Amino acid sequence: MISTNQVDAAADPHECFPAPSSLIPFILRTTRTSRSLPLPPLGARPDDTGTLFSVWSHQAERIELCLFDAGGAETARLPMRRGEGEVFSLHVAGVGVGARYGFRADGPYDPARGLWFDPAKLLVDPYALAIDRPYRHDPALAAPRGAGVDTAPLVPKAIVAAAQPESQEPPAPPLFRPGGFVYELSVRAFTMRHPDVPEAERGTLRGLAHPAVIAHLKRLGVDAVELMPVTAWIDERHLPPLGLTNAWGYNPVTFMALDPRLAPGGIADLRHAAGALHAAGIGIILDLVFNHTGESDAQGTTLSLRGLDNLAYYRHAPGGLLVNDTGCGNTLRCDHPAVRAMILDTLRHFVRAAGVDGFRFDLATVLGRTDAGFDPDAALLAEIAADPQLPDRVLIAEPWDVGANGYRLGEFPPPFLEWNDRCRDDLRRFWKGDPGTVGALATRLAGSSDVFCRGGQATTRTVNFVAAHDGMTLADMVSYRDRHNLANGEGNRDGHAENHSWNNGVEGPTADPAILAHRRRDVRALLATLFCSRGTVMLTAGDEFGRTQSGNNNAYAQDNDVTWLDWTGRDRDLEAYVAALSALRRRCPALSDTAFLTGEPQPGSAHADVAWLAETGHPLAEADWNDPHRHRLVMVLASLGAPRVAVAINGDRRATVFSLPVAIGWGWRTAIASDSQPRDLGEGRWHLPGRSVAIFEEFTEVIE
Repeated sequence: MISTNQVDAAADPHECFPAPSSLIPFILRTTRTSRSLPLPPLGARPDDTGTLFSVWSHQAERIELCLFDAGGAETARLPMRRGEGEVFSLHVAGVGVGARYGFRADGPYDPARGLWFDPAKLLVDPYALAIDRPYRHDPALAAPRGAGVDTAPLVPKAIVAAAQPESQEPPAPPLFRPGGFVYELSVRAFTMRHPDVPEAERGTLRGLAHPAVIAHLKRLGVDAVELMPVTAWIDERHLPPLGLTNAWGYNPVTFMALDPRLAPGGIADLRHAAGALHAAGIGIILDLVFNHTGESDAQGTTLSLRGLDNLAYYRHAPGGLLVNDTGCGNTLRCDHPAVRAMILDTLRHFVRAAGVDGFRFDLATVLGRTDAGFDPDAALLAEIAADPQLPDRVLIAEPWDVGANGYRLGEFPPPFLEWNDRCRDDLRRFWKGDPGTVGALATRLAGSSDVFCRGGQATTRTVNFVAAHDGMTLADMVSYRDRHNLANGEGNRDGHAENHSWNNGVEGPTADPAILAHRRRDVRALLATLFCSRGTVMLTAGDEFGRTQSGNNNAYAQDNDVTWLDWTGRDRDLEAYVAALSALRRRCPALSDTAFLTGEPQPGSAHADVAWLAETGHPLAEADWNDPHRHRLVMVLASLGAPRVAVAINGDRRATVFSLPVAIGWGWRTAIASDSQPRDLGEGRWHLPGRSVAIFEEFTEVIE
């Protein structure tokens, strides 16, 4: 039990700590006095005599610090002092690392106007660096004020974490660079069934760092792993009654605290995983959700931000209704200085404390939203890109949300890379056999200049993929025409209705060897096309060895064998093929370059950087580009100091002869083929099977 005489009320924390730079403009507008004093950093900061607790709220009338013992019993409830810039602070002597705490905030309660203050709700510190257990949904967390329900037994407690040593050295340069190979994975699904990972480490970041896992990533030639959310999340309220749980983690509550299920050891587990990956030459990118929280809509829970200052942290329509630009019930107010500060401090924390190489931002349009809509020059986007503590970090935007005018592909400012769903759809449509798709295919292979060549940009910012966590797996894409999501409990209404997928004649599993051969061929052709596309490429874990979700294209609620990778039944031949594609891409600069193609010779080169040819070897004419029945294409790439590369794509079901341009003293050899090896007919002529891709390298012929 902490008594009130142990509270260091005489200490003035405002004289010791600098203000977070991103809060300073807000301080100048909202300070209650004429003085503009520096602010303490937010969260819990232990020192030699105790811990300073600080939390921000503009609307709260009172905030109390609650301390708990290891068993979860509340041992003290202490009033905090409002200071400059609306920061409530309290220094408590004798409280140090490992102490458990939370907040209670009081003020007006009028949900219709966006005011949710209720001292019966224990609130988790938005700046918590660790929590003592995972979040669990309970209807009582949404009980109205006056219901007589104290939520402290239901809410995780924040844990005072040891101060991180401040390094004067800038973070190490990120290992990943645009144009590389990103491998998207769910830590839990990736490691839960891995036979070489010790059972106690399966489903965790420690499991991700296991040598057998690292060896698999090395064999594939992965440049960076992109971890689906590892910060603490809560199940959506409709899942527990269905016996389901959130498997993906895209429903956060606190942004800095790792989920204890994935990281029982807290930030040390992430730092350990990052160290193991870096030692293998592999970068680590965190997928972060700064667009909404698990507090959801007006019927949702009160866990943290809602109870501290709902109107400040979330976007509201006139009158107090929550704006739902995310489809998840609420939308973070990312143009508010307090929210911007929290996001920037989160990014800095993961760089400093774990050495991560970069971030992928879920529904990133929200980060640039103001009351007027999306602004590519929004303060937060500019601050992230320019922050001196985030030098060279990889920044990847998912450039859409579900709000008005939320689709913003190509509109994020450099250096943001962007998930390119047009590339996904155009590659799928071409191999599905849709008419009139050869021009779109060429555009995507060339880096999507129609999207990203704006404002004089010379390089593409595209992240190309054909499948991601959200949607069908690569194997399912050629095995199912329709979604099969009944297991999600929503009557098969959830998930995308249009997947640009096909089943090769039978919906789902089959023993027909001809259909299985067709599916195998299509998967390999899709992979070859992806790895030949200019820009950054991304593959989702397990797609390299044929994982299936049985046609479920929205498996977020399947924390089971539907999403857990089967390491024992994987397609080893397909896995080796992906590794070969990755190695070829890394070896050939023409494939991994991010510069836009011009069709003109580079200085010092006799060849244009790209030539688009028909299978006859002749340049494609306008009539060829506009031919709705054309499904064949040759892309010849040249780069300084390296032999040319030719990519021959036969999307037709019929075999055909492809003619490659022949230079005196040079010949072509097959580097890799998605189907059987092309037959060399001489004089640059090659016989390719239908529905296949062959990649050729030019070499100097020895003349006898």
